[in-house]
Amino acid sequence: MQDRKHTEVMISKKMPGVFDIIGPVMVGPSSSHTAGAIRLGKMARAIFGGQPDSATIILHGSFARTHKGHGTDRGIVGGLLDFGVDDERIAIAFQEAEKAGMQFVVRTDNLGEDVHPNAARVLMQSGGHSMTVTGCSVGGGQVLITEIDGYPVNLKGDAATLILPHKDAHGMVAQVTSVLANHRANIASMSSLRESRGEDALMVISVDGDVTDDTIREINRIKGIYKTMLVEPLEH
Repeated sequence: MQDRKHTEVMISKKMPGVFDIIGPVMVGPSSSHTAGAIRLGKMARAIFGGQPDSATIILHGSFARTHKGHGTDRGIVGGLLDFGVDDERIAIAFQEAEKAGMQFVVRTDNLGEDVHPNAARVLMQSGGHSMTVTGCSVGGGQVLITEIDGYPVNLKGDAATLILPHKDAHGMVAQVTSVLANHRANIASMSSLRESRGEDALMVISVDGDVTDDTIREINRIKGIYKTMLVEPLEH
């Protein structure tokens, strides 16, 4: 994946708020290893578009070494079930997954020397749909999604985000941004990535405020857009 082109435009920075500093109300014992893991699972679920039928969870670094004692494995499974960081069912997330019909495997591996020590990769499948999401817990229950299907991204879950796999073609970015402008959606940040010229590509666009169903339908009508996925901001 190292040969992929990656363009960042219109990046905005925001000062941390009180929640960013003190962390969430949560089940214990660790904000990084438990609450962060739950939020990673929730982000992976949101990016996938719902609860997967099956998931393989790969824990890296500190996550791999301490996941049983800190409940990291249960946290990610609970997040995939859409549990919040203060949900008491996290303690029995494995049993809840069985009741919900979600199969899962948890294993440990080295994801690379440059990967954050509190990181996990989640491989999800439902029917013919599959997706891989990699992310890390950066402290205080906050998370960062760093990769979607091998494409490098930078998602914090703090803004509505459109994820648009598409065919790389001339004018594609302009068409999408034009739709957003017409619907008065202000772009906060945008990444455009591609395998190579004319092949599959990915746009990741974070916007201020809400994205309407009409906006998504209009983007989906653009020739070459495979699918429009909307990831809502994570609740604290």
